[in-house]
Amino acid sequence: MADTGTRKTSRYQPSWAVVVAVAVVVVAVVSSFSIDGFASGRNLSFLLLDVVAVGLIALPLTLVVVTGEIDLSVASTLGLSSAFLGQLWLHGYSIQLAVVLCLGLGIVLGLVNGFFITILGLPSLAVTIGTLALYRGLATVMLGDQAVADFPASWTKAATANLPGTSIPIVLLPLVVLAIAFAVLLHYTAFGRTLFAMGANDEAARFSGVSVWRTKLLLFVATGTVSALAGIFWTLRYASARADNGTGLELSVVAVVLLGGVSIFGGKGSMGGVVAAVLLLGTLTNALQLADVSADTLTIVTGGLLIISVVAPNVGERVRAARARRQRARALPG
Repeated sequence: MADTGTRKTSRYQPSWAVVVAVAVVVVAVVSSFSIDGFASGRNLSFLLLDVVAVGLIALPLTLVVVTGEIDLSVASTLGLSSAFLGQLWLHGYSIQLAVVLCLGLGIVLGLVNGFFITILGLPSLAVTIGTLALYRGLATVMLGDQAVADFPASWTKAATANLPGTSIPIVLLPLVVLAIAFAVLLHYTAFGRTLFAMGANDEAARFSGVSVWRTKLLLFVATGTVSALAGIFWTLRYASARADNGTGLELSVVAVVLLGGVSIFGGKGSMGGVVAAVLLLGTLTNALQLADVSADTLTIVTGGLLIISVVAPNVGERVRAARARRQRARALPG
Protein backbone atom coordinates (compact mmCIF):
# COMPACT_ATOMS: atom_id res chain seq x y z
CA MET A 1 0.00 0.00 0.00
CA ALA A 2 2.82 2.42 0.86
CA ASP A 3 4.57 1.71 -2.45
CA THR A 4 1.36 2.36 -4.38
CA GLY A 5 0.89 5.67 -2.60
CA THR A 6 4.44 6.65 -3.42
CA ARG A 7 3.93 5.82 -7.09
CA LYS A 8 0.76 7.91 -7.20
CA THR A 9 2.60 10.77 -5.51
CA SER A 10 5.46 10.66 -8.00
CA ARG A 11 2.99 10.80 -10.90
CA TYR A 12 0.99 13.70 -9.50
CA GLN A 13 3.63 15.99 -8.02
CA PRO A 14 5.83 16.61 -11.08
CA SER A 15 2.75 17.84 -12.98
CA TRP A 16 2.06 20.33 -10.17
CA ALA A 17 5.71 21.40 -10.27
CA VAL A 18 5.30 22.13 -13.97
CA VAL A 19 2.20 24.23 -13.26
CA VAL A 20 4.12 26.29 -10.69
CA ALA A 21 7.12 26.63 -13.03
CA VAL A 22 4.84 27.87 -15.82
CA ALA A 23 3.38 30.40 -13.37
CA VAL A 24 6.92 31.66 -12.68
CA VAL A 25 7.50 32.20 -16.40
CA VAL A 26 4.15 33.95 -16.86
CA VAL A 27 4.74 36.31 -13.91
CA ALA A 28 8.28 37.07 -15.12
CA VAL A 29 7.20 37.76 -18.72
CA VAL A 30 4.25 39.95 -17.73
CA SER A 31 6.36 41.87 -15.22
CA SER A 32 9.13 42.40 -17.77
CA PHE A 33 6.73 44.17 -20.11
CA SER A 34 4.66 46.03 -17.53
CA ILE A 35 7.12 47.09 -14.78
CA ASP A 36 10.09 49.36 -15.44
CA GLY A 37 13.40 47.91 -14.36
CA PHE A 38 12.14 44.38 -13.69
CA ALA A 39 14.13 42.81 -16.53
CA SER A 40 17.38 44.60 -15.65
CA GLY A 41 20.42 42.62 -14.57
CA ARG A 42 20.64 44.58 -11.34
CA ASN A 43 17.08 43.65 -10.39
CA LEU A 44 17.68 40.01 -11.31
CA SER A 45 20.56 39.96 -8.85
CA PHE A 46 18.38 41.47 -6.10
CA LEU A 47 15.57 39.00 -6.86
CA LEU A 48 17.87 35.99 -6.60
CA LEU A 49 19.44 37.27 -3.38
CA ASP A 50 15.94 37.69 -1.93
CA VAL A 51 15.06 34.01 -2.50
CA VAL A 52 18.24 32.57 -0.96
CA ALA A 53 17.13 32.63 2.70
CA VAL A 54 13.63 31.31 1.93
CA GLY A 55 15.05 28.69 -0.42
CA LEU A 56 17.61 27.48 2.10
CA ILE A 57 15.09 27.00 4.90
CA ALA A 58 12.46 25.49 2.59
CA LEU A 59 14.73 22.56 1.69
CA PRO A 60 14.88 20.80 5.09
CA LEU A 61 11.40 22.02 6.01
CA THR A 62 10.06 20.15 2.98
CA LEU A 63 11.36 16.90 4.47
CA VAL A 64 9.80 17.77 7.83
CA VAL A 65 6.37 18.47 6.30
CA VAL A 66 6.53 15.31 4.16
CA THR A 67 6.67 13.35 7.44
CA GLY A 68 3.54 15.13 8.65
CA GLU A 69 5.30 17.56 11.02
CA ILE A 70 5.92 21.33 10.90
CA ASP A 71 8.52 23.78 12.19
CA LEU A 72 7.31 27.36 12.63
CA SER A 73 10.38 28.47 14.58
CA VAL A 74 12.65 28.72 11.53
CA ALA A 75 12.55 32.53 11.22
CA SER A 76 13.16 32.95 14.95
CA THR A 77 16.12 30.57 14.67
CA LEU A 78 17.41 32.82 11.88
CA GLY A 79 16.97 35.89 14.09
CA LEU A 80 18.61 34.34 17.15
CA SER A 81 21.54 33.13 15.03
CA SER A 82 21.93 36.65 13.65
CA ALA A 83 21.90 38.16 17.14
CA PHE A 84 24.39 35.53 18.34
CA LEU A 85 26.71 36.29 15.43
CA GLY A 86 26.56 39.97 16.33
CA GLN A 87 27.35 39.31 19.98
CA LEU A 88 30.28 37.05 19.14
CA TRP A 89 31.71 39.64 16.79
CA LEU A 90 31.30 42.38 19.41
CA HIS A 91 33.21 40.26 21.93
CA GLY A 92 36.20 39.82 19.66
CA TYR A 93 35.64 36.37 18.16
CA SER A 94 37.00 35.84 14.66
CA ILE A 95 34.33 35.77 11.98
CA GLN A 96 35.25 32.20 11.08
CA LEU A 97 34.80 30.95 14.64
CA ALA A 98 31.63 33.01 15.06
CA VAL A 99 30.09 31.37 11.98
CA VAL A 100 30.95 27.88 13.24
CA LEU A 101 29.46 28.64 16.67
CA CYS A 102 26.29 30.00 15.03
CA LEU A 103 25.87 26.75 13.12
CA GLY A 104 26.37 24.93 16.42
CA LEU A 105 23.62 27.06 17.92
CA GLY A 106 21.34 26.04 15.06
CA ILE A 107 22.01 22.39 15.88
CA VAL A 108 21.12 22.99 19.53
CA LEU A 109 17.91 24.85 18.65
CA GLY A 110 16.90 22.04 16.31
CA LEU A 111 17.64 19.50 19.04
CA VAL A 112 15.40 21.40 21.46
CA ASN A 113 12.50 21.24 18.99
CA GLY A 114 13.22 17.61 18.20
CA PHE A 115 13.44 16.63 21.87
CA PHE A 116 10.01 17.96 22.74
CA ILE A 117 8.43 16.53 19.59
CA THR A 118 10.09 13.13 19.23
CA ILE A 119 11.10 12.23 22.79
CA LEU A 120 8.23 13.79 24.76
CA GLY A 121 5.70 13.20 21.97
CA LEU A 122 4.32 16.75 21.89
CA PRO A 123 2.68 18.10 18.69
CA SER A 124 5.13 19.92 16.45
CA LEU A 125 2.71 22.78 15.77
CA ALA A 126 2.39 23.66 19.46
CA VAL A 127 6.09 23.15 20.22
CA THR A 128 7.39 25.28 17.36
CA ILE A 129 4.86 28.06 18.00
CA GLY A 130 6.30 28.14 21.51
CA THR A 131 9.93 28.12 20.36
CA LEU A 132 9.07 30.72 17.71
CA ALA A 133 8.34 33.12 20.58
CA LEU A 134 11.12 31.76 22.82
CA TYR A 135 13.93 32.05 20.26
CA ARG A 136 12.83 35.53 19.16
CA GLY A 137 12.66 36.60 22.81
CA LEU A 138 16.17 35.27 23.44
CA ALA A 139 17.42 37.21 20.41
CA THR A 140 15.91 40.38 21.84
CA VAL A 141 17.45 39.73 25.26
CA MET A 142 20.81 39.02 23.63
CA LEU A 143 21.01 42.09 21.39
CA GLY A 144 18.08 44.33 22.34
CA ASP A 145 17.44 46.99 19.73
CA GLN A 146 21.16 47.22 18.98
CA ALA A 147 22.48 46.61 15.46
CA VAL A 148 25.99 45.27 14.85
CA ALA A 149 27.19 46.46 11.48
CA ASP A 150 31.00 46.39 11.29
CA PHE A 151 31.55 42.89 9.89
CA PRO A 152 34.58 42.25 7.63
CA ALA A 153 34.02 43.84 4.23
CA SER A 154 35.34 40.75 2.44
CA TRP A 155 32.57 38.64 3.99
CA THR A 156 29.75 41.10 3.39
CA LYS A 157 30.85 41.61 -0.21
CA ALA A 158 31.04 37.86 -0.77
CA ALA A 159 27.41 37.56 0.41
CA THR A 160 26.22 39.89 -2.37
CA ALA A 161 28.84 39.44 -5.11
CA ASN A 162 27.86 38.15 -8.56
CA LEU A 163 29.58 35.57 -10.70
CA PRO A 164 32.01 37.44 -12.99
CA GLY A 165 30.24 38.85 -16.03
CA THR A 166 26.76 37.83 -14.84
CA SER A 167 23.90 39.03 -12.65
CA ILE A 168 23.82 35.73 -10.76
CA PRO A 169 24.87 35.93 -7.08
CA ILE A 170 27.68 33.59 -6.06
CA VAL A 171 25.69 32.46 -3.01
CA LEU A 172 23.12 30.97 -5.37
CA LEU A 173 25.56 28.18 -6.26
CA PRO A 174 25.57 26.56 -2.77
CA LEU A 175 21.78 26.83 -2.75
CA VAL A 176 21.56 25.01 -6.08
CA VAL A 177 23.92 22.29 -4.82
CA LEU A 178 21.87 21.86 -1.64
CA ALA A 179 18.62 21.78 -3.61
CA ILE A 180 19.96 18.98 -5.81
CA ALA A 181 21.23 17.09 -2.77
CA PHE A 182 17.90 17.36 -0.95
CA ALA A 183 15.99 16.38 -4.12
CA VAL A 184 18.14 13.26 -4.56
CA LEU A 185 17.76 12.43 -0.87
CA LEU A 186 13.98 12.77 -0.96
CA HIS A 187 13.18 11.12 -4.29
CA TYR A 188 15.98 8.67 -5.04
CA THR A 189 17.05 7.11 -1.75
CA ALA A 190 15.63 4.64 0.75
CA PHE A 191 15.72 7.42 3.34
CA GLY A 192 13.41 9.53 1.20
CA ARG A 193 10.99 6.63 0.73
CA THR A 194 11.02 6.25 4.51
CA LEU A 195 9.95 9.89 4.91
CA PHE A 196 6.99 9.40 2.58
CA ALA A 197 6.04 6.22 4.43
CA MET A 198 6.16 8.06 7.76
CA GLY A 199 3.96 10.82 6.39
CA ALA A 200 1.45 8.36 4.99
CA ASN A 201 1.25 6.22 8.14
CA ASP A 202 3.50 6.83 11.11
CA GLU A 203 2.55 3.62 12.91
CA ALA A 204 2.96 1.43 9.83
CA ALA A 205 6.44 2.87 9.26
CA ARG A 206 7.34 2.15 12.89
CA PHE A 207 6.13 -1.45 12.67
CA SER A 208 8.14 -1.94 9.48
CA GLY A 209 11.33 -1.20 11.40
CA VAL A 210 11.78 2.52 10.81
CA SER A 211 13.15 4.52 13.75
CA VAL A 212 10.57 7.27 13.44
CA TRP A 213 11.71 9.33 16.42
CA ARG A 214 15.38 9.26 15.38
CA THR A 215 14.55 10.21 11.81
CA LYS A 216 12.36 13.14 12.83
CA LEU A 217 14.93 14.31 15.37
CA LEU A 218 17.52 14.38 12.59
CA LEU A 219 15.18 16.41 10.39
CA PHE A 220 14.56 19.04 13.07
CA VAL A 221 18.31 19.31 13.66
CA ALA A 222 18.80 19.80 9.91
CA THR A 223 16.13 22.49 9.85
CA GLY A 224 17.70 24.31 12.79
CA THR A 225 21.18 24.13 11.24
CA VAL A 226 20.09 25.40 7.83
CA SER A 227 17.99 28.16 9.45
CA ALA A 228 21.13 29.27 11.32
CA LEU A 229 23.01 29.24 8.01
CA ALA A 230 20.27 31.44 6.56
CA GLY A 231 20.71 33.75 9.55
CA ILE A 232 24.43 34.06 8.83
CA PHE A 233 23.71 34.86 5.18
CA TRP A 234 21.02 37.38 6.13
CA THR A 235 23.39 39.15 8.54
CA LEU A 236 26.25 39.35 6.06
CA ARG A 237 24.04 40.33 3.14
CA TYR A 238 22.64 43.35 4.97
CA ALA A 239 25.83 43.84 7.01
CA SER A 240 23.67 44.07 10.10
CA ALA A 241 23.01 41.70 12.99
CA ARG A 242 19.65 42.48 14.58
CA ALA A 243 17.30 40.58 16.86
CA ASP A 244 14.39 41.19 14.47
CA ASN A 245 16.13 39.89 11.34
CA GLY A 246 13.82 37.57 9.40
CA THR A 247 10.69 38.44 11.38
CA GLY A 248 7.67 36.90 9.64
CA LEU A 249 9.81 34.87 7.24
CA GLU A 250 8.21 31.63 8.46
CA LEU A 251 5.03 32.62 6.59
CA SER A 252 6.91 32.79 3.30
CA VAL A 253 8.77 29.52 3.93
CA VAL A 254 5.64 27.55 4.82
CA ALA A 255 3.83 29.14 1.87
CA VAL A 256 6.41 27.98 -0.68
CA VAL A 257 6.57 24.47 0.79
CA LEU A 258 2.80 24.02 0.55
CA LEU A 259 2.49 25.90 -2.75
CA GLY A 260 5.15 23.56 -4.09
CA GLY A 261 2.76 20.65 -3.66
CA VAL A 262 3.78 19.24 -0.28
CA SER A 263 0.72 18.04 1.60
CA ILE A 264 0.24 19.64 5.01
CA PHE A 265 -0.91 16.19 6.18
CA GLY A 266 2.33 14.52 5.05
CA GLY A 267 3.07 11.69 2.66
CA LYS A 268 3.16 13.77 -0.54
CA GLY A 269 5.61 16.27 -1.93
CA SER A 270 8.06 17.24 -4.63
CA MET A 271 11.32 19.12 -4.14
CA GLY A 272 11.05 20.40 -7.70
CA GLY A 273 7.68 21.91 -6.91
CA VAL A 274 9.06 23.63 -3.81
CA VAL A 275 11.99 25.14 -5.73
CA ALA A 276 9.57 26.42 -8.38
CA ALA A 277 7.36 27.89 -5.64
CA VAL A 278 10.37 29.68 -4.11
CA LEU A 279 11.00 31.32 -7.48
CA LEU A 280 7.31 32.12 -7.94
CA LEU A 281 6.96 33.87 -4.59
CA GLY A 282 10.28 35.66 -5.05
CA THR A 283 9.39 36.85 -8.56
CA LEU A 284 5.91 37.96 -7.55
CA THR A 285 7.17 39.79 -4.45
CA ASN A 286 9.93 41.53 -6.41
CA ALA A 287 7.51 42.65 -9.11
CA LEU A 288 5.05 44.04 -6.57
CA GLN A 289 7.83 45.87 -4.74
CA LEU A 290 8.95 47.52 -7.98
CA ALA A 291 5.33 48.49 -8.58
CA ASP A 292 5.38 50.33 -5.21
CA VAL A 293 2.96 47.93 -3.55
CA SER A 294 2.93 48.33 0.24
CA ALA A 295 4.47 45.77 2.59
CA ASP A 296 1.02 45.07 4.05
CA THR A 297 -0.26 44.12 0.61
CA LEU A 298 2.73 41.83 0.11
CA THR A 299 1.83 40.05 3.35
CA ILE A 300 -1.74 39.67 2.10
CA VAL A 301 -0.46 38.17 -1.17
CA THR A 302 1.74 35.70 0.71
CA GLY A 303 -1.16 34.73 2.98
CA GLY A 304 -3.41 34.30 -0.03
CA LEU A 305 -0.89 31.99 -1.69
CA LEU A 306 -0.68 30.01 1.54
CA ILE A 307 -4.46 29.53 1.60
CA ILE A 308 -4.51 28.58 -2.08
CA SER A 309 -1.72 26.07 -1.53
CA VAL A 310 -3.80 24.33 1.15
CA VAL A 311 -7.19 24.55 -0.55
CA ALA A 312 -6.21 23.74 -4.15
CA PRO A 313 -4.84 20.20 -3.54
CA ASN A 314 -7.92 19.28 -1.47
CA VAL A 315 -10.25 20.56 -4.18
CA GLY A 316 -8.24 18.64 -6.76
CA GLU A 317 -8.45 15.44 -4.73
CA ARG A 318 -12.23 15.81 -4.38
CA VAL A 319 -12.65 16.46 -8.10
CA ARG A 320 -10.61 13.38 -8.97
CA ALA A 321 -12.52 11.27 -6.44
CA ALA A 322 -15.85 12.44 -7.85
CA ARG A 323 -14.68 11.68 -11.39
CA ALA A 324 -13.55 8.21 -10.32
CA ARG A 325 -16.94 7.53 -8.71
CA ARG A 326 -18.76 8.57 -11.90
CA GLN A 327 -16.53 6.32 -13.98
CA ARG A 328 -17.19 3.36 -11.67
CA ALA A 329 -20.93 4.09 -11.82
CA ARG A 330 -20.87 4.05 -15.63
CA ALA A 331 -18.97 0.76 -15.60
CA LEU A 332 -21.64 -0.99 -13.51
CA PRO A 333 -23.97 -3.20 -15.54
CA GLY A 334 -27.49 -1.95 -16.10
